[in-house]
Amino acid sequence: VSREQRGLARVPTTMEQFAREVMSGRNRGLATNLLRAGLWSAQWPYRVGVACKNVAFDFGLREPFEVGVPVISVGNLTTGGTGKTPIVAFLANWFRDAGAQVGLLSRGYKSLDASANDEKLVLDQLCPGVPHWLSANRIDSAKRAVIDGCTLLILDDAFQHRRIHRDLDIVLIDATNPWGYGHCLPRGMLREPIANVERADLVIVTRTDQVSAEELTAIRTVLVRHNQVGSMVEVSFRPTQLLNSAGESKSLEDLIGQRVFGFCGIGNPASFEQTLRQFGAEMVGFESFPDHHHFTPDDLARLGQQAAAANASLLLTTHKDLVKIPGTELQSRPLWAVQIGTEIVRGAPVLEARLWSILERVPKP
Repeated sequence: VSREQRGLARVPTTMEQFAREVMSGRNRGLATNLLRAGLWSAQWPYRVGVACKNVAFDFGLREPFEVGVPVISVGNLTTGGTGKTPIVAFLANWFRDAGAQVGLLSRGYKSLDASANDEKLVLDQLCPGVPHWLSANRIDSAKRAVIDGCTLLILDDAFQHRRIHRDLDIVLIDATNPWGYGHCLPRGMLREPIANVERADLVIVTRTDQVSAEELTAIRTVLVRHNQVGSMVEVSFRPTQLLNSAGESKSLEDLIGQRVFGFCGIGNPASFEQTLRQFGAEMVGFESFPDHHHFTPDDLARLGQQAAAANASLLLTTHKDLVKIPGTELQSRPLWAVQIGTEIVRGAPVLEARLWSILERVPKP
């Protein structure tokens, strides 16, 4: 069913959307076939570089830095959104509530300024009291965190960042696009070959509610083939409430019967659009922007105009996008974000056992 048949407003295609069309093979034609051939060739130098780095660590030519406190890494095999932020928040809050002094470390990709990016702003709200260091040099950040009293560190987006020793290596797999179109960058979205999931101690498959049982079984089969030692957990991200930039909240039931215009700048916009369709509202438009997009005044004015033209009663976006947008309205229409919670649907005992084993290693005061 086309977007027009579903009643959605026509929106311009971004370069990121075009890249996905090319990578997936959905965009066909002589020019795109030639482009795919070029990208297929270009992935091999990238794969060689990744392999050389991994060999250096696998064979002890490079030694990871020992921080001195337990370290958990949360990362991906692919680019794009797998749901790291809600998983990191879940872990940080679990360990904080269990008595650990938790510190978050990330590289600050596409920071809004010298001190924050969208993920940090969201995590600051979701994990009150948990300090967060942003730096491309995560070893320095780790040292500072330990000096400041942290007894457990969580590395955000660090499966490929092997310079720091980790006690639990977690890889997230997005069930809606688990293998990044089957190729490494730039031909596909894989940061490294699928077989490298064998390094993971724990695999968390996300968005399992958005695929069929058959698709989920196929994902499990591939993971078991490549990860004989690690454990597997499956989660869904469930909307919990609406919130706005003034700190107000309201129930999802308030959306029933409303005319909604949605937008986002995240790694998996299709997943967010699918989520919006669960609320009993009428979707009258949807626009996606590149991941970590910084919204300009022109962007916001255009979104407000599109919502007005579609006679939308309100606009919905993600929490990660809301923290970058001032004000509670666009073109006099309320702007709300959907807050997401993590629901473990399979493997909860496995996850709990792993977390308790890490907690036992946390230094006691």
